Amino acid sequence: MSLDAWIALGVLVAVIGLLAATRIGPDLIMLAGLTVLLVAGVVGPEEALSGLSNPGIIAVIVLLAVAAGLNATGALGWVAQHVLGRPKSVAGAQARLMAPVAVMSAFLNNTPVVAMFVPTVVEWARQHRMSVSKLLMPLSYAAILGGMCTLIGTSTNLVINGLLITDAHRPGLGLFDIAAVGLPCAVLGMGYVLLAGRWLLPERKGPLAEVQDPRQYTVEMLVEPGSSMVGKTIEQAGLRHLEGLYLMEIDRAGEPIVAVEPAERLKADDRLIFVGVVESVVQLRRMRGLRLATDQVFKLDAPPQARALVEAVVSDSCGLIGQTIRDGRFRSVYGAAVIAVSRNGRRIRKKIGDIVLRPGDTLLLEAHPSFVDRQRDRRDFYLVSAVRDSSPPRHDRIWYSLAILAGMVAVVTIGWLSMLQAALLAAGLMVVTRCLTGPEARRSIDRQLLLVIAAAFGIGKAVQTSGLAADLAGAITHAVGASPWVSLAVLSGLASLMTGFISNNAVAVLMFPIAMSAARDLNVSILPFAISLMVVSAGSFATPLGYQTNLMVYGPGGYRLGDYLRMGLPLHLLSWLLAVTLTPLIWPF
Repeated sequence: MSLDAWIALGVLVAVIGLLAATRIGPDLIMLAGLTVLLVAGVVGPEEALSGLSNPGIIAVIVLLAVAAGLNATGALGWVAQHVLGRPKSVAGAQARLMAPVAVMSAFLNNTPVVAMFVPTVVEWARQHRMSVSKLLMPLSYAAILGGMCTLIGTSTNLVINGLLITDAHRPGLGLFDIAAVGLPCAVLGMGYVLLAGRWLLPERKGPLAEVQDPRQYTVEMLVEPGSSMVGKTIEQAGLRHLEGLYLMEIDRAGEPIVAVEPAERLKADDRLIFVGVVESVVQLRRMRGLRLATDQVFKLDAPPQARALVEAVVSDSCGLIGQTIRDGRFRSVYGAAVIAVSRNGRRIRKKIGDIVLRPGDTLLLEAHPSFVDRQRDRRDFYLVSAVRDSSPPRHDRIWYSLAILAGMVAVVTIGWLSMLQAALLAAGLMVVTRCLTGPEARRSIDRQLLLVIAAAFGIGKAVQTSGLAADLAGAITHAVGASPWVSLAVLSGLASLMTGFISNNAVAVLMFPIAMSAARDLNVSILPFAISLMVVSAGSFATPLGYQTNLMVYGPGGYRLGDYLRMGLPLHLLSWLLAVTLTPLIWPF
């Protein structure tokens, strides 16, 4: 091997080792490796930065904005509430969950799909007295399996498709081309989960079921007239057994209803009084058909979607100490509405306006996000912090966002537009129709993901241009003989092993040039190698490290590493076997 190839090999091994064995951010590791290659002259500036101009990467980033629009309108949450239903068994619950998640993940990036479903599934499990650990790992696996079925289902597919166009100089794949292999993997994979989950999935409670937040708030919500909540029972509306929150009473036309029964039907303008922790208040506020009961909220200048929940601890320097919230005109003084008060970790049994403020009171406020910056350095509050993701969804825009998604999928399927063109158009329409604001669209861009993929592209270019890819491919083909099938199995097996420890996108980009060189040496088509690489790179089931959705359910499900190995390793091997077996039959060498 040449000196450049040895340097590229050293960087490649170091990058993989650091990604697998340390907690250093993958973006920093990738950028450090690319920097070494650039300084050493193994790769030039244009090649090092080529990932930033790849249409696959741009499509991935733009699709995050589309998913953010669906999130901001509450579309994903609405779909989740309407498709999960009432299962009679754990297996039935898993089937109800995995099927829609797999379908949604085929057309959306699976990371935001899982992010939206996690709190819904946790609540759903509590309502039906099921262990959340029986559901969250199947949720992640279904998202991964669904992502294998279309070109846009996961960023890995888009990245490899971009490499096929730019490096292999081949036409890009169609939206459903990969489904010939991905769909059998998804069906068999979900069947395996349903059959084996009974014995291999653990029976545990998530940490949220065991830890109590010391701050208890009393929050009042109104049932909006004409909303879907009217006429539903408490149970049907999803208001029974909310995690960290319970319905204390209903005030109906001035008459209190205490010890509320699950069969009690909601009426328009019912005042629902809840007691619970702030994280649960956020989820309550996102429910369609409910709004905060305090009149002060409607007097704020900013529209509801431009507001957020803020927690503030009253200091002894606050000018309203000793006054009630009403007499002190809190909203006029601070530009924020008090919606709940906690004192010494306990709720206060008074109407909000009648509460006399004391030092140390924790206030839950609705305010413009700028409230935090304005009050952080002032003496009126000891501590001011925004509650994350607390802005209410734009429910009135929900059908716009779903129509935009359907239109994006349709024009790509028909072939009128490329994936990048359709994604850009869809993201633009999300902003134009006010499903998403400009600042929200910017915030939806995952900078770390962009840097990881872009830097991995640069390293992949170095592996290719230094001759390392050809040397490794030659070594593999020499070791296994002239059989393309065996070479495919070895390369796919190596990629499958790597996905257990490092990012799936990194695996795809680093292995693609080796696979391309192997196909060239064997004088066969690159397509079987590329398709199998798509499947095995995305199919990371055996550890929580290789795929972000596995990591997202790790904590809420109360899982351990051994749970993933026990449940996920057979599925990991199954996806590799199916990819190696089916791909050459559909795309001959």
